Amino acid sequence: MANGSAVRLDLDGKPIKPLTICMIGAGGFIGSHLCEKLLNETPHKILALDVYNDKIKHLLEPDTSEWAERIQFHRINIKHDSRLEGLVKMADLTINLAAICTPADYNTRPLDTIYSNFIDALPVVKYCSENNKRLIHFSTCEVYGKTIGSFLPKDHPLRQDPEFYVLKEDTSPCIFGSIEKQRWSYACAKQLIERLVYAEGAENGLEFTIVRPFNWIGPRMDFIPGIDGPSEGVPRVLACFSNNLLRREPLKLVDGGESQRTFIYIKDAIEAVLLMIENPERANGHIFNVGNPNNEVTVRQLAEMMTKVYSKVSGETAIESPTIDVSSKEFYGEGYDDSDKRIPDMTIINRQLGWNPKTSLWDLLESTLTYQHRTYAEAVKKATSKPVAS
Repeated sequence: MANGSAVRLDLDGKPIKPLTICMIGAGGFIGSHLCEKLLNETPHKILALDVYNDKIKHLLEPDTSEWAERIQFHRINIKHDSRLEGLVKMADLTINLAAICTPADYNTRPLDTIYSNFIDALPVVKYCSENNKRLIHFSTCEVYGKTIGSFLPKDHPLRQDPEFYVLKEDTSPCIFGSIEKQRWSYACAKQLIERLVYAEGAENGLEFTIVRPFNWIGPRMDFIPGIDGPSEGVPRVLACFSNNLLRREPLKLVDGGESQRTFIYIKDAIEAVLLMIENPERANGHIFNVGNPNNEVTVRQLAEMMTKVYSKVSGETAIESPTIDVSSKEFYGEGYDDSDKRIPDMTIINRQLGWNPKTSLWDLLESTLTYQHRTYAEAVKKATSKPVAS
């Protein structure tokens, strides 16, 4: 059991001391899985901060007495809550997961995106630095922007050279589009807060770790529009495709679905985060890519695979035309831009923490779509069968 008598050891064979963790954004997709992992497998305590707690309600119910003393939920908007510093002071470690991280918002809500990912994160960094508290800050793989290879002609042989597209934490440049392309508002805000965290470490001795997630996928990710999110909302690609599959609509491929991405199962990724939490001597001062380079596909290939997997888990045959091409302007609005590939280099995390991802793309999609079907299929059927008012 998590709070059993067995002494847990870090990667260097030293006993792991129980921690109090201030987790900002604990009620979200990543936070919910990290809370489960910490409560089930460790003796650590969690101060869970968020505006919503829907995804961790099952951890807060009175009958979950086995860990009732180890998790406290605080309904806080970190933009303007004087309790934040006190909670950071109470903890040994702060993990900041809070962000606006949906591509559809980068164009339509660039100010909110910049404020959420940079301005609102400033007090967290400040309080950790001033109170000598360790910080694990969640950034994004989007800070890399475009690959060097994307600027070469499409048929240039160097586009196939990993040196021109594999993304390395310590050497790859961050290449963004023009200011008019507001899609990069998110990446720029995230890069600037990374630079601030790094500078606090260099000048003021802040103990920090920066995490760059590469498309973490699994149950409870994002929302299904009109069911547990706004009807006009546009979640990230996996939830978008899930929504189309649930509604038996064609999957929309933006600009032909040519962009290449890697996808990693949330449970694999959370294993990496736990290693960072419990091995500060190996993790402090480092930036870590957390992704699965073995699960690389184009967005079109992802759509085709999801269609097959969903047919398997739902028992429904695919619709006659399972995909449809749309332009990025039509789907995201004016000012959208994209990167061609996002493939993480895993050298640093493997060297420091001995971590590698395990789950294949097919298996993670099967797990995720099974959850989506069980959770949403009936609700979607009811929503789509309602008569439309004249």
